[in-house]
Amino acid sequence: MDGIHGLRKAEAEYESYFGGIWHKNRIWTGTSSGVGLILIEPVQLSYFNRDMLRGYPDDFERFSYFSRASLDYIVKSGKQPDILHIHNWETAIVAPLFWDIFAHQGLENTRILLTCQDLNSQCLEEPNKVEMCGLDPRKLHRADRLQDPNKTHLVNILKGGIVYSNKVVLMSSIHSRDVLIQGSRHGLEATLTAHKEKILVASHGLDGELWYPSKDIYLPRRYSANDIEGKSICREALKRRLGFSSGSSIIVGCICDGYSDIHNLKEAVHVALRKNAQVIFMEKLGSVVNSTVRALKEEFINLDDDIAFVEEYNETLAHLIYAGSDIILCSSFEDPSLQIAVKAIKYGCAPVQINFPNDGSRQSEGRDCRNRVMSKYIISTYGEFSLLQALDSFKNDPSSWDQQIKDGMAKGLAWDAECYDLHWEAYSSLRKL
Repeated sequence: MDGIHGLRKAEAEYESYFGGIWHKNRIWTGTSSGVGLILIEPVQLSYFNRDMLRGYPDDFERFSYFSRASLDYIVKSGKQPDILHIHNWETAIVAPLFWDIFAHQGLENTRILLTCQDLNSQCLEEPNKVEMCGLDPRKLHRADRLQDPNKTHLVNILKGGIVYSNKVVLMSSIHSRDVLIQGSRHGLEATLTAHKEKILVASHGLDGELWYPSKDIYLPRRYSANDIEGKSICREALKRRLGFSSGSSIIVGCICDGYSDIHNLKEAVHVALRKNAQVIFMEKLGSVVNSTVRALKEEFINLDDDIAFVEEYNETLAHLIYAGSDIILCSSFEDPSLQIAVKAIKYGCAPVQINFPNDGSRQSEGRDCRNRVMSKYIISTYGEFSLLQALDSFKNDPSSWDQQIKDGMAKGLAWDAECYDLHWEAYSSLRKL
């Protein structure tokens, strides 16, 4: 709530339907980044008085209550939005709610856009649960609507959003639409294929305030593609903090996300040490990641002084690792949670994959990235780049390396660049439907 300005409670309250009865809600208003906000607070239920946004056994009830309450507010306040933009499974239920209940209550010209960050997060529930927000499970528990394709006795909330939305944007740092539809093992292949014509793919962006080296508050010296000196200062600061010897050694960083093959990581360390590089591993929170870092530490901690293991994630140090490293190891370029490859490029590092695809998808993706500039750039520049090649290039051709790094840093990688353009295209097309 810290980013909301002018937050105040409205005098009026309104009721929304859920679980067979009507519930009172408070209305709050404010602004964020110059955009007006309307916030809904249930009076009687404590669905959102929690420490975390999600991760509770009643998540479906929490988010379906909010979805229904939002639509009830829109109708009762007389608003007529051009587009309802929903995100992931958490608000995907808005789409069937809208078309089955609300579309003919003065919202005939409104259209639905669903943006999905992760096709593997879907929310499966018993069909009768959709009755809580006013939907008819007999109409929705069908193969062409919400019925899950694998666990057919359940409804799939994300699938419902895909089926009922007018446009669907899938977020992917690198994959093409065809690969996302057919090759990701999410179980929604048939649904996505049936609705292929309304699907768009957008690249992830970076927070232009938090993850831009020219604005980064965590760095000892900020820098950019046009003023790169600060990166050298950050490199030396990183070495001092980790107890590395100073000098011109190349630094290889890795913020472990738990998806990198442990054997590939061990081989990468051996390659880096043979090339006299210094290596940093920081673990992200989570037991799977912890076990990966522990295994690496057990093998290498007594063998070399040029390896550092940071066993607890630290935001300040994470920024310094990106800024001070020359190469960043990635499990793959498809990392929507951490966006490791994109952050590496913006901070002047070469991203190197640890887990290379073995199904030929890299080549097919390169031919089907459409107009996604960042995807084409990552594939063409780093798609086949091994750690050994990166280390040799850094040492043997420094001028070409420096130019390639600066070219990457100059790319527009914020959310308001390529990702913004594609969503605006989706908005424009929806208004014509």
